[in-house]
Amino acid sequence: MDVEELMIRLKSQANPANVAGMARFGINPANTLGISVPVLRSLAKEIGRDHELAQALWASGVHEARILAAFIDDSRQVTMEQMDRWAADFDSWDVCDQVCGNLFDRTPFAYDKATEWSAREAEFVRRAAFSLMASLAVHDKKAEDGRFEAFFPLIVGASTDERNYVRKAVNWALRQVGKRSRRLNAEAIEVAREISKIDSKAARWIAADALKELTSDKIRAKVKE
Repeated sequence: MDVEELMIRLKSQANPANVAGMARFGINPANTLGISVPVLRSLAKEIGRDHELAQALWASGVHEARILAAFIDDSRQVTMEQMDRWAADFDSWDVCDQVCGNLFDRTPFAYDKATEWSAREAEFVRRAAFSLMASLAVHDKKAEDGRFEAFFPLIVGASTDERNYVRKAVNWALRQVGKRSRRLNAEAIEVAREISKIDSKAARWIAADALKELTSDKIRAKVKE
């Protein structure tokens, strides 16, 4: 299946009503067709891994085509340069998170890029840093706790970023890291308490929301297992 055929197929499933609904959840409606993620995942299974097709889909600039690109790309062929290019193109939180959680976190560069991007000014590049941290915490089952402890200073450093898409990703990263193990749970709670003392509305929200989950009976029981 070539990119022209695939784009015709995607556009045939456009749903303007869905686009309006997505916009209400903060998803950028520009170049958006309104196709659901389950439909895109089904299509990705049909296509299989195809690095070159993924590049062509990304270059189209179409919202759903870019999500599909993340689903079909081969993480073994992804370079640091590609990661930087795609991150610079992020213009919606869902594309950012789908790419980070379905492709970038499988690359050998994921930890380095999470660290590097955490200092970037661009809103969605910085979000990508913490989306990557959260995704790695969930998907990299074999990683040692120390790899995630290195994220804590970065989380503290970004906790005063008042931009909605950044602060939510910072919070997400803190919560996911804190759910990996007893040790990381205890350390994440201490980090959240440290953040709560910062004179910042974003920091106070991040800390309060994270502490609510990380100190819950459900999570405490989970990390003891």
